[in-house]
Amino acid sequence: MLFKDWQADGTTYAKDPCVVYFKGCAWLYYSAHGLKEIGIAVSDDYENWTIKGYIKPETEAEGHMICAPAAIVIDDVLHLFYQSYGNFPRDYICHAWSEDGIVFHRDPTNPIIRPSGEWNAGRAIDADVIAFGDKLYCYWASRDPSCEIQLLGVSTAPLDSGFHAQDWTQQCTGPILQPELPWEQACIEAPAALVHQGKVYMFYAGAYNCCPQQINCAVSDDGIHFTRICDQPLQGPGQEGSWNASESGHPYVWQAEEGKIHLFYQGSPDQGKSWMISRVEVLKLSPEQVVLSDMLQEEWRNIT
Repeated sequence: MLFKDWQADGTTYAKDPCVVYFKGCAWLYYSAHGLKEIGIAVSDDYENWTIKGYIKPETEAEGHMICAPAAIVIDDVLHLFYQSYGNFPRDYICHAWSEDGIVFHRDPTNPIIRPSGEWNAGRAIDADVIAFGDKLYCYWASRDPSCEIQLLGVSTAPLDSGFHAQDWTQQCTGPILQPELPWEQACIEAPAALVHQGKVYMFYAGAYNCCPQQINCAVSDDGIHFTRICDQPLQGPGQEGSWNASESGHPYVWQAEEGKIHLFYQGSPDQGKSWMISRVEVLKLSPEQVVLSDMLQEEWRNIT
C-alpha cells in the first residue's frame, strides 16, 4: 500500500491516517490538501483505495482548517474525532458523527476537549479514541506552557453518552507520555491506541515532522499510565530515495475484521513537500515486544 492524494501542483498530500471497518468495507480518513480538510477513501483489501470525498470545515469551532481524524463505530454510527488547525495554540478536539461515512453531523458542543492544568498550553490535537471498559478514551497531544515541547494527555467519556463537551473528564494532571529519549527530541504526538488482551498498546510518534519523526510503542494496564516497550523506534525513516526517506510518522493501529493488526503511518520523501500513507502488519504484540512485518523483511535482507 502506498496511498496518495494528488494536488494541483503535482505533489501528493495524505497525512495522519485513521482506519475503521464500516458498512462492509474499510474506510480511511486522513488529512488532505495542506491540513485544510479531511479526506475519505474506501477499500475492500486494505491495499487499493478509492477516494470518496472530503470533509470541509463548516463551523466556527472548526475555523478554516480541520485535520488529524480518529474514528470509531458504535451502534452502527461512525464517530469522528478531529482537530481544528491554524489557530496555534488555540486548536482543540471536535466531534461529528455519520450514518453513511460521508455526510457528518457536527456536535453542537464543539470543541469537546480543551486541556486544563498548568502543565500544558491548553491545546489539544491528534485525537485517537478506544473503547476500554465502560468508557471511551480520547488520547490527545498538547504542548508544555512554553509551547515548545509536545506531549500527551487523555480524557474519558461514558460509552453510553453522546460524547459532547460536558461528557468528557480529563484523566491526567500531567503528561501521560512526554519526550525523554534522544531520538524523541522535543515531541511525542499522534497517539494510536489498541486494546489487546486486556492491555492498552499505544503507538506514538517521536520528534517533530521530518526531524525525522519515528514510531514507538508503550503499554498500559489502565489506559492512563504507560511504559515504553523499548527505547529505540520500531519504525524509522526509509533509505535515501524511498517514499519515507524523511520520516515514518503519525501512526494509526487498527485490528481488521479477520483479526490481523495493521499499523498505518505517513511518510515523506522530500522533507515534507509530499506526503503519502502506507502500512505494515503487526506480527507480534506483547508487553515485552512488538514485531512489525517490514522489520522482519529488513532482518531477512541483512541475513541474505
